[in-house]
Amino acid sequence: MTGIQDTSSATYRQLLGNGLTYEIPKFQRDYSWTSEQWDDLWQDIQGLLSGEESGHYMGYLVLQTTDNKVFQVIDGQQRLTTLSIMVLATLKSLNDLVERGVDPDNNRRRSDTLRGSYIGYLDPVTLVSRNKLKLNRNNDDYFRTYLVSLQQPRVRNINASERLMRGAYLWFYEKLRKAYETGEGLAQFVDTIVDKLQFTVIKVDDDLNAFKVFETLNARGVQLSSADLLKNYLFSVVDSDERHSSELLEMEHLWSAVMGVLAGERFEEFLRTFWNSRFENVRKNDLFKVIRKRVRTKGDAFTLLRSLHETAHVYMALRSPEDELWKDMPEARTDLSLLRMYQVRQPFPMLLAAYQGLERNRFLAVLKACTVISMRYNVIGGLNPNEQDRVYNDAALRIHRERRFELEWMRDIYTDDERFAAAFATADFKDTPRNNKIVKYILAAIERKVHGGVIDPLGQGYSIEHVLPESPGGDWSMEEEAMERSLYRLGNLALLEPALNRDAGTQAFSRKRSIYLRSDISSTRALAERYETWDEEQIGTRQRHMADVAKEIWRLPMQ
Repeated sequence: MTGIQDTSSATYRQLLGNGLTYEIPKFQRDYSWTSEQWDDLWQDIQGLLSGEESGHYMGYLVLQTTDNKVFQVIDGQQRLTTLSIMVLATLKSLNDLVERGVDPDNNRRRSDTLRGSYIGYLDPVTLVSRNKLKLNRNNDDYFRTYLVSLQQPRVRNINASERLMRGAYLWFYEKLRKAYETGEGLAQFVDTIVDKLQFTVIKVDDDLNAFKVFETLNARGVQLSSADLLKNYLFSVVDSDERHSSELLEMEHLWSAVMGVLAGERFEEFLRTFWNSRFENVRKNDLFKVIRKRVRTKGDAFTLLRSLHETAHVYMALRSPEDELWKDMPEARTDLSLLRMYQVRQPFPMLLAAYQGLERNRFLAVLKACTVISMRYNVIGGLNPNEQDRVYNDAALRIHRERRFELEWMRDIYTDDERFAAAFATADFKDTPRNNKIVKYILAAIERKVHGGVIDPLGQGYSIEHVLPESPGGDWSMEEEAMERSLYRLGNLALLEPALNRDAGTQAFSRKRSIYLRSDISSTRALAERYETWDEEQIGTRQRHMADVAKEIWRLPMQ
């Protein structure tokens, strides 16, 4: 992976049991683990101590360094902080034994050794600690003052993350106090787990490379938070300038508001959608580099965050047709439901720009155009969506600058009638939940266009009938290869009431015709009236007729 200095495996002893120090960036998120995570870790450790497991994998640590002595913890701070708190709870238990006069000399030596190995140096006169782990701006003071010094943790006037740190400290202290009665047992507890807790350590040399590592690992299913990395960068820009504390509070408020609106959606996807709605199209792997180049001053950082805040609710509404934003726009709800069903997101940068830069009717026209293009280009055409990124981005920039929209801007990704009809005439849809919804929608739309029937646009209340059944019986004489080619083609599919669908089953076409004639759906009755036999040729003929209708349904008035 680009930008990685080194990737290695390391135990907790190898990480902390040396002269290296680790710092949580000032503006990384606060400590957030709760009793659920504490208990999970404790149970994992019990498996190590019982011998059920020879080691326990703690996941990735992403560290940033320029000197291989001091490391910024880009990802992994919750785990490192919790393990440090667990060691401190052990030291508290050892000190209790000393105070009670239980083997005081040896237990004092055990405490000093463990502190020196995994926590840091405590000045015996000033009691000022030189810690191996430095927490962020909101947590480090409490960590040093109360936990590292083993004082009674303050309860009053503490923030939520300090309350969680205090809770973790007391939670592990109680577990250890009940499990171990001797200093030897407590020391053995730490000595055992530090060699069996294993990390994959990734070292990078700057925050840009760290962002690329996050993107690469996320693509492999290892979910790291590059949002935290961007937050740290933006806050560091503000912090490097002369400022009042109120500015950082305002930044924190804006950031929290954005993350609250996103409500768990991937921040990186939102950020790229926002960026491509206002600036030149940027690939995912280049996003952070481009943002860092543009955001250099305090004003830049505030402008970006305020713009993200203004846009986040629109982005979420585009993803959620049920959102209150569309309560007076039923057309928008319908078209956004189609985009969600198609699983198409390429238009979102343009739709963001259109919602924020155009009048309501023009926005609805843009949205309608996106559904037609998506049907022709993505659903039926199956064409490369990368080309769409450029076109939608160019249109978004023009909308942003000119406050207008022209269909002509979409010409490069509007599949013409000839190509669309050719693709439609051979289209097939395997049996998946997404495909079944699309098939119902297509068949319902054709029913409305040809026969004027009032039918739900998504075909709710109807089943998909495979005229040639998925498991044909002996009454079907088509060759096996022809059956495989024909089974999921649109020409072989029809809407049918569920009860009639069950009656039709796998019967021969000659028997199915009488069942289709009982349907309320005109296009299904027409199938029985028009065709006396059913084979690959008949399926192709029917599908070509459907393609001619589809050209009229999904069409834009291009000049």
